[in-house]
Amino acid sequence: MFLGIEIGGTKLQVAVGLPGQEPVALERMEVQADRGANGILNQIETAAHRLLQKNQPLGIGVGFGGPVDPQTGVVAKSHQIDGWNRFPLRDWCEKTFNLPTAICNDCDAAALAEATYGAAAGAKSVFYVTVGTGVGGGFVYQGQQFGADRPTIAEIGHMRPGIHADRAEITVESIASGWGLAAEARSRLMGDVSRSLSLSRDRSPIAEQTSDEFARDLLLRCDHDLDQLTAKLIGQAAADGNELARDILEHGTQALGWAIAQVVTLMAPQVIVVGGGVSLMGDQLFFTPLRAQVRRFVFPPLVDSCSIVSAKLGELVVVHGALALAAQRSEH
Repeated sequence: MFLGIEIGGTKLQVAVGLPGQEPVALERMEVQADRGANGILNQIETAAHRLLQKNQPLGIGVGFGGPVDPQTGVVAKSHQIDGWNRFPLRDWCEKTFNLPTAICNDCDAAALAEATYGAAAGAKSVFYVTVGTGVGGGFVYQGQQFGADRPTIAEIGHMRPGIHADRAEITVESIASGWGLAAEARSRLMGDVSRSLSLSRDRSPIAEQTSDEFARDLLLRCDHDLDQLTAKLIGQAAADGNELARDILEHGTQALGWAIAQVVTLMAPQVIVVGGGVSLMGDQLFFTPLRAQVRRFVFPPLVDSCSIVSAKLGELVVVHGALALAAQRSEH
């Protein structure tokens, strides 16, 4: 039995269990961002000690929401929470709980879980993509995390979409993530984007009126507060036939499909697993157009070489990966 910990930007999960099985015990908490890293460490310590009173795990696995060095167990930084810069998380866990500990990035943990117990179980090579607030990735080959000895790997969200993306902030994540979709919607509604919509390329009065109706619909859905406009609202509008929302989603799946096509062209994984909140929009709005964009951009001999499937393990995917990581460490 092992202790698995997920440290995210908005949630914490601490569980005891065996890899590939439902946790024996689980504690889920919200991150209190204003308390920084120390607040999160206090939450983990309290929750873990409660679980350790009734269970005796052999080791700890941690999936951390940000770049880490798995070799040294040191966190590079968090993009959401202050106080994590160069923090020796593995040492802290080992001293606090007196248990051997392994850590990795949360997407790498999720990739390990989906490749071992989830949607790609049995496949030799698996690339995992999460599309939520951000876009992250992980690669698993023959049941092992690939590139664990490198500073970072499989960062598909930080790929530049094409040779004209010459600024650091122009990334696949900035277009295809939930945050990116919402940002594009806000820009279009404020008139900051010069790119014309497919529905309004015909500049007739009827087309203009129709485009305005779709814009008004999006504004009503967020009560005219653009800060409340989310990818979920955009997805609901698209499902209801809002062509402006569909055009925004199409732009996102195009960028993500291009990035996945580059991964397939370079690495030829057997399975691409896609998870995260944006992927929950379903086949019609997300997976069908995504697969079409991958086919459009991939090296032609590899068009039918891999499956693109939805993630299976849901909200516990990082916890499952952390448990698997702890189990692998105990074997070495």
